[in-house]
Amino acid sequence: MDFNHANPYPSVRIPVFARNVVSTSHPLAAQAGLRILQQGGNAVDAAVACAAVMALVEPVSNGLGSDAFCILWDGQQLHGLNASGCAPAGWTPEYFARKYGDAVAPPMRGIDSVTVPGMVGGWAALSERFGKLPFADLMAPAIEVAERGYLMPPVVQQKWAAATPLLKDRPGFAQTFLPWGRTPRVGELFRFPAAARALRAIAASRGEAFYRGEIAAAIQRFAHEQGGALTAADMAAWRPEWVTPIQQHYRGYTVHEIPPNGQGIAALIALGILERFDLADLPVDSTASQHLQIEAMKLAFADTYRYVAERGAMEVSTDQMLEDAYLADRAKLIDMRRAQVFGPGNPVKGGTIYLTAADENGMMVSLIQSNFMGFGSGCVEPEFGISLQNRGHGFSLKAGSPNLVAPGKRPFHTIIPALLTKDGQPVMSFGVMGGNMQPQGHMQTLARMLDYRQSPQTACDAPRWRYNAGLEINVEASMRADTVQGLQALGHEVAVINDSYQDFGAGQFIWRMGDPAVEGYLAASDPRRDGLAAGW
Repeated sequence: MDFNHANPYPSVRIPVFARNVVSTSHPLAAQAGLRILQQGGNAVDAAVACAAVMALVEPVSNGLGSDAFCILWDGQQLHGLNASGCAPAGWTPEYFARKYGDAVAPPMRGIDSVTVPGMVGGWAALSERFGKLPFADLMAPAIEVAERGYLMPPVVQQKWAAATPLLKDRPGFAQTFLPWGRTPRVGELFRFPAAARALRAIAASRGEAFYRGEIAAAIQRFAHEQGGALTAADMAAWRPEWVTPIQQHYRGYTVHEIPPNGQGIAALIALGILERFDLADLPVDSTASQHLQIEAMKLAFADTYRYVAERGAMEVSTDQMLEDAYLADRAKLIDMRRAQVFGPGNPVKGGTIYLTAADENGMMVSLIQSNFMGFGSGCVEPEFGISLQNRGHGFSLKAGSPNLVAPGKRPFHTIIPALLTKDGQPVMSFGVMGGNMQPQGHMQTLARMLDYRQSPQTACDAPRWRYNAGLEINVEASMRADTVQGLQALGHEVAVINDSYQDFGAGQFIWRMGDPAVEGYLAASDPRRDGLAAGW
């Protein structure tokens, strides 16, 4: 694509052009990926090394007890990996009724929000199938960071401080994350020796210690002490799953997402609806352009929240939800003169980090991992520093819900890596972090690149909106005042928010410029976090 590289938005980043690239939300992770590439590793090796470092340097978003998903191009074809965990064998609606009465969902925090952590198993699966270097080599940069420590960056510190009053009394949290009885300050050295012990065991066993060894036993002891149901048997029984990505055509390209239990289908539905409109005929930052995208996203979420669950529990198929005639009918509901609240249609008729890496041999990796809400459950197994996610809160306790909790079932997930192809060849690996902002970020950045020809870095820097519920949207303070006023005039209930990290996500993008061994790639990193795109 012949991008317009003139960037009208404030930025602290520049696009990076190189034959081997990584883009992450922390510079130390990016440097770990480059180190592995320079040692002869491929993009999968680099991505796993980056991911291990990210679990240490951005614990507000992920940790060793997180889940993960990945889409990758191996040089010949596309692959998807679902490394999200499942419910413990003891989790039934009756289990939660006994403990929490008439609650409509498992708790937001605490040990009864923790499902089996899948991230480490995802690393091992990626390395075993596609990696070149020994798995232990990939853990080496993270072990070094954990033992030597790192200086606290500003955006992570801000989120750390915000989470501390909420989580300081959760088991293991203060011991692990408040080493001086308070939040670390910007520029202060934070060491993580417990995580170093865990990473050494993970490295030596290719992850087996985490699921069928000493770490699994420690997690079971910790869960039992807190009155939880998670056991070593639950850990041992879990396996990551290789999946076929789902897809949607848009403006001559094909967007690929992980299938449910994730929400990637929301981005595909929204793009399938937008495909029915000539978006590029509307000025890029105009009220009309933003309104159309917001309404398409609302329609997508209405169906996603109604129907998406673990695939075996869904009452409709992904093919039905993405069927052309159905999306055309949904598109007809959009009124360019007013904002609306949409309900789900009937398709039967018809807290996260993201990173990406690419190498000169054409391998491209789109990887995301998360503990869900900031610091996840707030529970940290202290011996190995395992900060446990709270994905169990994504289950429902309402009878008849496709997301009704059940033993061994995966909950609804928010984290979604993505990959763009054209004519069967890879074009871009990308993702945008941040809860339900993720499909919204996918759609908004893709529209900017494919409809308006803005470069990946420009699309990163541009102001974003976020749909919440009903008619409520948030917009970034950098959005044009006349656009905000225009959205309000259409009936959108607009709140201008300055906290870009939480409300508007953060993306990483790698765009293939041609032959990877000759032209290489363009890499971009979102200024909303402490990240870095780097290459050589």
